[in-house]
Amino acid sequence: MIDAAVSFEDLTVRYADRAAVDRVSATIAAGSLTALIGPNGAGKSTLLNAVTRLKPVTQGRVILGPHIEGRIAYLPQQSVLDRSFPINVLDLAALGAWQRTGASGRIGGQELQRAYDALRTVGLMGLERRPIGALSAGQLQRALFARVLMQDAQLILLDEPFNAVDARTTLDLLNILRRWHAEGRTVVALLHDLEQVRTHFGHALLLARQCIACGSTAAVLTQGNLARARKMAESWGDSVR
Repeated sequence: MIDAAVSFEDLTVRYADRAAVDRVSATIAAGSLTALIGPNGAGKSTLLNAVTRLKPVTQGRVILGPHIEGRIAYLPQQSVLDRSFPINVLDLAALGAWQRTGASGRIGGQELQRAYDALRTVGLMGLERRPIGALSAGQLQRALFARVLMQDAQLILLDEPFNAVDARTTLDLLNILRRWHAEGRTVVALLHDLEQVRTHFGHALLLARQCIACGSTAAVLTQGNLARARKMAESWGDSVR
């Protein structure tokens, strides 16, 4: 029996008349570093949104492990963020403490120190008062990782965490993922770079609206599984993500 962080049982999520996720059954092992991969339009972001309840489930269910409920951190793609919002780096990181302080609570003392420690971990010390609109893509992603660090979650969901950031930032953020993994947290990252997956992730879930394979990366990233995912993608006539 696998100690599960999150399980999907016959999960279907629909957009109007199209199934973005279709009858998916799979288990993400607790404490695993898991890559979520698949062709464009495979429903990967939708699957993450089903876990966070940002997208309602049409059929089936998402089951969270008993140690996970209420302890989920989600990092969306940068493209969905409003960079014109008037907030600085320190305050963005501090938002990760809202479950402990309340949505309108002011942080101070221990929480403020934690926010500074998070910024130090991601390499943004000295930029605490800089508005997020003045950050590079790499700096903004570091700030968003600092917010996740502040959440102290057991299940961490990352949607394209290395997209449009430089190589140095990618390596630094991968080190943070390894730290979370060493601490026993479960990390699920939506990725496109298969060599990156093979090098850094021990587990993978290959999605093509249906679950093609889920398990160890070596067992999932076979030529046969990848070819099956590509063939399924060729039959799609829409752009559900």
